[in-house]
Amino acid sequence: MGYTSFAYLGLLAASFFFYMILPLKHRWKVLLLFSYAFYFLNSGKYIVFILLSTVSIYLTGLMLNKIDDGFAVAKKGIPKENKKEYKAVIAWQKKFVCVLAVLFNLGILVFLKYFNFLGGSVNGLLKLLHLSPSVPVLNLMLPLGISFYTMSAISYVVDVYRGKYRATDQLGKVALFLVFFPHIVEGPIGRFDLLADQLYEGHKFNYNNMMLGLQLIFWGLFKKFVLADRANMLVTTVFKNYMEYDGIYVVVAMLLYTLLLYAEFSGCMDIVMGSAQMFGITMSKNFERPFISKTVSEFWRRWHMTLGSWFRDYVFYSVSLSKTFMKFSKKIKEKLSPFLGSMIPAAVAMFAVWFSTGIWHGASWKYVAYGLYYYVIMLIGMLIEPATVKVCEKIHLNRKSVGYRLFQLVRTFILVNIGMLMFRADTFSSFMHMLGSMFTGFSFAPVADGSIFEIGCDIKDFAVLIIGALILLAVGLYEEKGHSVRETVARQNIVVRWICYYALIFIVLIFGAYGRGYQAAGFIYAQF
Repeated sequence: MGYTSFAYLGLLAASFFFYMILPLKHRWKVLLLFSYAFYFLNSGKYIVFILLSTVSIYLTGLMLNKIDDGFAVAKKGIPKENKKEYKAVIAWQKKFVCVLAVLFNLGILVFLKYFNFLGGSVNGLLKLLHLSPSVPVLNLMLPLGISFYTMSAISYVVDVYRGKYRATDQLGKVALFLVFFPHIVEGPIGRFDLLADQLYEGHKFNYNNMMLGLQLIFWGLFKKFVLADRANMLVTTVFKNYMEYDGIYVVVAMLLYTLLLYAEFSGCMDIVMGSAQMFGITMSKNFERPFISKTVSEFWRRWHMTLGSWFRDYVFYSVSLSKTFMKFSKKIKEKLSPFLGSMIPAAVAMFAVWFSTGIWHGASWKYVAYGLYYYVIMLIGMLIEPATVKVCEKIHLNRKSVGYRLFQLVRTFILVNIGMLMFRADTFSSFMHMLGSMFTGFSFAPVADGSIFEIGCDIKDFAVLIIGALILLAVGLYEEKGHSVRETVARQNIVVRWICYYALIFIVLIFGAYGRGYQAAGFIYAQF
């Protein structure tokens, strides 16, 4: 039941209807019921794993509350000289409970998603040592959205442990937070303090919310059907038969895959956020015009934003601000230099983040290389930044000039596209082959003789893709200036508004890539 299926749209319409006719205090139950129905229809018996995660973090939260409450009462009767020691005991108890819950949820994910990958790596190593493979290959299936809801579950436990908020004593609230059907497949990764209360409290019918939500859903369908599914035809052909193509074929496939991934993933997020907005629920943004970024670091602050913020808050800070690294950093600053004292802990924490980001995307060494690719680029950027500033000052180069910014945009775009090529290639070796083949036999002849229009996308498809990409760019630049296309349209008179609405609907219906000859691009991040 994909987000573009009639089944999903039917489930959304039914849940919206029943949500609006029930009393406010019971409306969260409609969301919970339909969310579990959606999950069961897509995962069947594997629903047990999300139920286990739900119960585990709920009970962990209550246990952390109990420890905190016990300490608050007990410390009043403890002598002052013993309070520090007692506080240390309480801190150890809380950490033990938190770590146990994190390991339980992470353990389920690691076993189901990475057992065969790790086993295969061990077996490969044993073969190199001329030993017989000993790790069996298991027939494992991934529950729907496990990578996403596991991260949400861990964030809940860690936030309660850190004292960001008290755990709720309402099991339904925790359950709905994890399983809410619009975001369970591809995110955005939810935070309990931002999402749970919105889900749990009833919202009255709001015509504006309904219309803005539907607008966003159709905008997502435009990205998916008109752009992603159309580009998928050529992309699949070239990547599947990469040994047969080189030069401009690979360059075009790489560029179209970048467009495909952005249109598919951001389009999915539009459908998710639009679905939630119909109920009066605001979800965290996952994209913020990433392709106008001047650096790779900025790109990742704008791309898959909830994933980046999760790794920042629960991996980067956990490593870089740990007592061990704080002491280590202080020693480096004293004995070597303040720059190295700041850089080394940051570099180690960044390695943990990007190794985790890579392996999160898939159980393959290719994805590890994908994460480390960005790590190396960012690390080099951090190391040479002081020298870059000095050189620019010495040669009187204005880093805020239009020319320099354009150079940064092009540089970042090229680096990101190489990363996309690695992400899409089946293996790291095929990525290296394709990367090298772009520079062998490069010629515009396939464009001139029309042969490039015979491998999945004809000239009309290319025209639609180029116009669609320009529309995305125009909308992005407009919104980068602080405007909102949806709100601008909503302020127009009824005639103009409905012309825009119908135009979008008919563009999806007329120019959408479906039917005979087309192969829909699957929701890529749904597999993670």
